[in-house]
Amino acid sequence: MIPPDSPRTVGTVPVADSSRIPLHAPEFAADPHRAYAEMRRRYGSLVPVELAPDVPATLVIGYHTAVRILNDPERFPADPRAWEKDVPADCPVLPFLGFRPTAGKTTGMEYQRYRQATNAGIDGVDLYALHATIEQIAIPRINTFCEAGAADLLRQYAIPVAFEVVNNQLGCPPEIGVRAATALAAMFEGNDAEAASGMLNGALVELVALKRARPGDDITSRLLQHHAQLDDVEMLYQLVSFYGGACELQQNLIANALLLILTDERFAGSVLGGSLSTRDALDEVLFHDPPLANLCVTFPRQPLVVEDTWLPAHQPVVISMAACNNDPAIHSGNLAGNRAHLAWGLGAHACPAPSMAYLIAQDAIDQLLDALPDLRLAGKITWRPGPIHRAVAALPVRFPPSTPFKTF
Repeated sequence: MIPPDSPRTVGTVPVADSSRIPLHAPEFAADPHRAYAEMRRRYGSLVPVELAPDVPATLVIGYHTAVRILNDPERFPADPRAWEKDVPADCPVLPFLGFRPTAGKTTGMEYQRYRQATNAGIDGVDLYALHATIEQIAIPRINTFCEAGAADLLRQYAIPVAFEVVNNQLGCPPEIGVRAATALAAMFEGNDAEAASGMLNGALVELVALKRARPGDDITSRLLQHHAQLDDVEMLYQLVSFYGGACELQQNLIANALLLILTDERFAGSVLGGSLSTRDALDEVLFHDPPLANLCVTFPRQPLVVEDTWLPAHQPVVISMAACNNDPAIHSGNLAGNRAHLAWGLGAHACPAPSMAYLIAQDAIDQLLDALPDLRLAGKITWRPGPIHRAVAALPVRFPPSTPFKTF
């Protein structure tokens, strides 16, 4: 093992902190795939990076290396408690990497207890009824801009649809959901992470109290009724995980797939013409530009050597789903129908609801394309900076104005 105070190394060469690649920089967000290619050339599968200023980590960009790490929770646990002892409360990535009493941040019996409750909450979702729910949410949202002939599909469609669907499944009333949405947006932008986290927690404490008093047929109520007997603090963080994961993933998946459909001739002609499905567009996005690009995080209990690279104890090891999916070692080039990507994670901490996420994104996109089939991109696309997500800052479009659509 390497002594705790020894320099970090990649291979046999010491790496100074100044050489770490800043994933929080706008330059990285603008062209991450070029950055991944350069990382692969310089470092191979394991890359020294900064998640935020003075927050070092190792980014895993090799597919096979990532699979081994994700399937080895004993050496690579997800519990961040030892790491966060020395992290300031205002660290912009702490809301995403810090400890919570959830399946995603625990191991052993703790993990089993939380995962069983989460699975029970999700398993109660009626996917057939969800189709109708998405239509009931999507059409009124389209009606707010269909007569204008122009819209920002991110702010006016993808974000509100994602939040309304998640709120619906959690049994969250609009007045609480709006506060949760505002807080989550601030957290993902890195704006006053501590205050945003407090705002989110306050909203969700109210939701838990509401569902204890008046349970319904929703995920929050099923979590409360589960035999794990989650207390109020545990309930709060289950809901934080649902919002943080589901909403950001869902809105970015919808927006990124729409961008592909609008800009790639294979999809612009084929999705609307019927030879390729929206599902194919989603699969390509999940391979090339997954909405949560660098997220599966582990914290080695002790210094480890992996592929001639020393990994310090208790320092984040982050799986880059985007880079791993595009690893030349496994990338065939033909992605239609190929779902062997890491966008949902892998192993014990994989996403518990990929079918639900697919359904929401596919139905939201299909509703929009059915209503406004002649969408055209109307501006330059920029990407939000940040180490975790792959997200457009806006998705401006133009289309022939249409009268509002009937709702049932």
